[in-house]
Amino acid sequence: MANKQGRATATVHACAKINLTLRLTEARSDGYHGLRTIFQSLALHDTLTMWRTRGPFRIECDDPGCPTDRTNLVWRAAALVWRAIGRRGEPRGATVRITKRIPLQSGLGGGSSDAAAAILGMGQLWGAAVPRAVAHRIATRLGADVAFFLDGGTALGLERGDLLFPLLDLAPAWVTLVIPPFGVSTKDAYQWFDEDDALAQRAQDSPSTGEGVRGGLGGARGVLAASAVARYRQLPIGEFRNDLQAPVAARQPDIARIVRTLRRQDAEYAAMSGSGSVVFGIFGSRALAVRAARKLATAGRRAVVTRTIGRAAYAAMSEPK
Repeated sequence: MANKQGRATATVHACAKINLTLRLTEARSDGYHGLRTIFQSLALHDTLTMWRTRGPFRIECDDPGCPTDRTNLVWRAAALVWRAIGRRGEPRGATVRITKRIPLQSGLGGGSSDAAAAILGMGQLWGAAVPRAVAHRIATRLGADVAFFLDGGTALGLERGDLLFPLLDLAPAWVTLVIPPFGVSTKDAYQWFDEDDALAQRAQDSPSTGEGVRGGLGGARGVLAASAVARYRQLPIGEFRNDLQAPVAARQPDIARIVRTLRRQDAEYAAMSGSGSVVFGIFGSRALAVRAARKLATAGRRAVVTRTIGRAAYAAMSEPK
């Protein structure tokens, strides 16, 4: 497309996600944990606006905490798209402005979603659309969950989260996202899980202390409200928990307090998303979600109300325009 000045442009919405479930399996030889997770797309989104410019590829962002150099996944996505369409050297001739609405280090996948949006938009901007199979190969190179953001909806992710199986979309629901005043890096969350797992194993071998330590690791597990089980009937109900939640909450107790409060506010389900720090509550009505947001928004926290979206709505939102 072109703007009023005739300059080629592309705009893509990069939607957030939550992890309805996140179960860790064995440690892999490449240093990652195997996992089973159910991704769910949200209407909350960043916006990437791309236009043709002279000179090297550039990133701009309205959030000062978001990097605009080569460490940003958008830059890496653009470089891989540049090579995939047969161009040589460093990417050139485009600027991307990221309007951030997805918090950084939140477990909502903002960086990965922005990268997927760049894959979808940059080829079109440069006049050579990237085939879908190539887009998926690029996404897999960029990160474990980037491929999910090419299609969205409700999906099961295995291995590193990049082996994807579309599921029947979750029935529409309202979601309250509670954003604490701290972030959690994915690296730290997994390290804490490993440390606590080792501690629990040692405690299990010591009958005098085992019960206390393992009880502490139980943390605030996510439990479905009995009245809402029908909404999730197509999903593995026994999987509804986040294995990273307990070790993160042990270092950041506000996580567990938020989960408990969301449950008291009639959330059908409440848990930390991904490696944190955002905690979500799923509600059957907007009124309940708004009430919970008002209850949990404090001087140190933000609360945002959004909704789940299925694959069709996701495709419409993420299509470059």
